[in-house]
Amino acid sequence: NNMEIKKPIAPPSISQSTAITCESCGSTTFKEVVFIRKMSRILTGEPQDSIIPIPTFECSKCQHINKDFTPNF
Repeated sequence: NNMEIKKPIAPPSISQSTAITCESCGSTTFKEVVFIRKMSRILTGEPQDSIIPIPTFECSKCQHINKDFTPNF
């Protein structure tokens, strides 16, 4: 019989994760904020301009947005 019995893989524990800190003040708490971009109807072919929400995180202490959280516009 060539069937292998595989043990189930346990999901990773939060203790195996790494905290993210604010690049500006070192805080470890963030809140969700949204960049809002407008796309011209000329580019999309739609009858109206489009509004595009892009969620990200800012530091809850100093409002800094880490480089890793900033989209490349």
